[in-house]
Amino acid sequence: MEHGTRDELLGRLAESVESVALGHPTRVAVDGPPAAGKTNLADELAVVLRDQGRAVIRATIDDFVVPRAQRYRRGEYSAEGCYLDAHDHDALTRVLLDPLGPGGDRRFQPAVYDHIADSVLSPPVMTAPVNAVLVFDGVFLLRPELIDRWDLRIFVSTALDKTVDRAVIREGRVSSRADVERRWRERYIPSQQLYFARIRPTDHVDVVVHNDEPRLPAWETQAR
Repeated sequence: MEHGTRDELLGRLAESVESVALGHPTRVAVDGPPAAGKTNLADELAVVLRDQGRAVIRATIDDFVVPRAQRYRRGEYSAEGCYLDAHDHDALTRVLLDPLGPGGDRRFQPAVYDHIADSVLSPPVMTAPVNAVLVFDGVFLLRPELIDRWDLRIFVSTALDKTVDRAVIREGRVSSRADVERRWRERYIPSQQLYFARIRPTDHVDVVVHNDEPRLPAWETQAR
């Protein structure tokens, strides 16, 4: 386990990206529970990589959800629904992960759905340079249909109770504290417990980032 500053962590993660030598873009998964700090970490890593001259594709699982009626067909607070019904993994692999992978043509789309407007997105198809880096954040990224499509796997770990407190701060402007707490305690946290029980994601990653204190993180690299 290493401890350091945020900049030191980002430097180590960028070194991990650089150490992956491929004949296609490097696909980086930033997995972890909701409100663990995945998006901020992925955004910051993207900045560091761009500063080093890499072409970065920044994308998120939030842009690969299914329509709301399908997403909540088991109920708005269903943990099983969160794990099983929320995301379009077929589209994610078809338009983004496989084109950037071995044998792919590098022609990709970074999104397919606007979860706020509940409507389909169809961004223009772009072509990635061979040395591009995809930095992709989201939940459940190491499930069986996705696990082999990542070239570097990062898991952002935070005490689950801490994610509730962060979510209340983050979402308190648009939702009541009671509603945020209910969604976390009934849907999001149990869905992560389900994920851990089925997949044991931290057994399959290259780096675990312990993000309880984001400005003073700890991290450990793992062989897989």
